[in-house]
Amino acid sequence: MSATFGQKFRITLFGESHADAIGVVIDGVPAGVKLDEAFIASEMRRRAPGGELSTARKEADEARVLCGVKDGVTEGTPIAAVIFNTDVRSSDYSQLERLMRPGHADYGYFVKYGGHNDVRGGGASSGRMTAPLVFAGAIAKQLLAEKGVKVGAHIARVADVKDQKFGIRVDEAQFEKLRSMRIPVLDAAVEEKMRAAIEAAKADGDSVGGAIECAVTGVPAGVGEPFFESVESRVSALAFSVPAVKAVAFGKGFEVAGMRGSECNDGYFYDGGVVAARTNNNGGVIGGVTNGMPIVFEVAVKPTASIFKTQRTVDVVAKQDAELNLKGRHDPCIVPRAIPVIEAVAAIAVIDLMR
Repeated sequence: MSATFGQKFRITLFGESHADAIGVVIDGVPAGVKLDEAFIASEMRRRAPGGELSTARKEADEARVLCGVKDGVTEGTPIAAVIFNTDVRSSDYSQLERLMRPGHADYGYFVKYGGHNDVRGGGASSGRMTAPLVFAGAIAKQLLAEKGVKVGAHIARVADVKDQKFGIRVDEAQFEKLRSMRIPVLDAAVEEKMRAAIEAAKADGDSVGGAIECAVTGVPAGVGEPFFESVESRVSALAFSVPAVKAVAFGKGFEVAGMRGSECNDGYFYDGGVVAARTNNNGGVIGGVTNGMPIVFEVAVKPTASIFKTQRTVDVVAKQDAELNLKGRHDPCIVPRAIPVIEAVAAIAVIDLMR
């Protein structure tokens, strides 16, 4: 199993949802960086469960740094951090040794690992593994901020309720406001509609998905490589490591399929001596390399796979069809909690390309 990403800013995740702990090893952080511990803690709280719209599982998600940092300052050696799992109910998953959950990685993992995978809470495929990803992302954000680069995101969609999109010139002032919102949206009028869609699914024992739009501002032109190390490929590779992400699109995304070249091309002009684009249909990336416009991409997040409706499945021990009725504590919609995760994805990928 590969759990490592990056070349110059390299992260390795470890642990499982119901193991004693989960964590991350980060290699590539230079010596002498004073970590903003308050900011890191605030990023972890954004992802942590809370409120009536999330799972009842309560985890503090406090990262304990084991090495690589002394008196709050990086040493230049790998940073290792652990997050202990303190609120687990493994008995909720006893039937999953034989009953494969639809929408989860159970069956693929059962085949790949010969049944030796940890099924409790999804094991290594659980969204719980995004907590150490957010920790690494918080450090990446701090390194990017020193370069004048900022990252922000909002909920673009929940079920059939859509928010407005970031404009051509992304307003960085919006990022801080979005960070403080439980339902981070640009148009306040859609917040209650999204909440109602989530509550309706929860009341029905079901779940809903959505989409997240993320922007990275301040990245100069010329970052990235053609082909295999393109900005799109690196961001997408990390985004797809988030279990619920099923699609990634930059700029106008699939809309470009219905556009003419005269509509899709982003025309250039000089803005105070700096080259800028009149539109950002390509999300700030052309030919795998940034053009100085904000990097803007959107991810589609599928509905939470764990629902409380009877589902058809198979019993791999008895080798016969079966029905599954899940127990446990699950989010009716993970989109709000995934916001800092997608921001972390962007920050880690971009700092790795810019180092």
